[in-house]
Amino acid sequence: MKITLADSENRNALGGELLTQFDEALDSANADPAIRAVVVTNEGNTFCAGANLKERAGAAAATRPSISFDALLEKIQTSATPVIGQIDGHVVGGGNGLAAAFDISVAREDVKFGFTEVRLGVVPAIISVVCLPKMNRGNAMDAFLRGNRFSATRAAAMGLINYAVPGDQLESAVDEIVSDIAKGGPNAVSVAKQLVNEVPAMDQKDAFAKMAKLSAELFSGDEAKGGMRAFLKKEKAPWASEDS
Repeated sequence: MKITLADSENRNALGGELLTQFDEALDSANADPAIRAVVVTNEGNTFCAGANLKERAGAAAATRPSISFDALLEKIQTSATPVIGQIDGHVVGGGNGLAAAFDISVAREDVKFGFTEVRLGVVPAIISVVCLPKMNRGNAMDAFLRGNRFSATRAAAMGLINYAVPGDQLESAVDEIVSDIAKGGPNAVSVAKQLVNEVPAMDQKDAFAKMAKLSAELFSGDEAKGGMRAFLKKEKAPWASEDS
């Protein structure tokens, strides 16, 4: 499933209507077990320009969103369906939060990123919750304090996104990621996502105990039994499509 940020007139800024439509589309994806991944991309030359300043300043009519931006970021990270960023335009302010919240993000190498909040007299407060775990302290300090623009290649080196690729390879790179995800067991992929988000914050002793229990449960489950049986017989896994 593809979600396209399509308010190019406002550079896909995070206004009420865009947040609501994103929320509804993600709910729709999570309600359909046939959807194995969600790809988020954009129209126009900007992926997301952050907060909708027209609405914030009262200069434009604001639609009351069905979800707050912080709740949307959390929803992306807790979504059972993997969410992949296909970043085909510039990323500013809160757009970095989306890029960091996605499970895997791929950007066109010629687009620019920037934590420009300080130049408006504010700070990247909400998005720091999802950006800082992916960035080392030095890179985050440099980006947050300077408010400058930097390349997608630099964003990948920082850990903010996963890959920066030539524009003509962006779609195929995302397609390869989605194809790989589809080869995994649906429940296993969902649980693997939970591990990455939750285990680092656990006490080590508790983590080993909980993970040993989880591993035993998964190995005894129907999905794992079907996957292991197919592997031993050199057959396709039960969930694999014909082109997997």
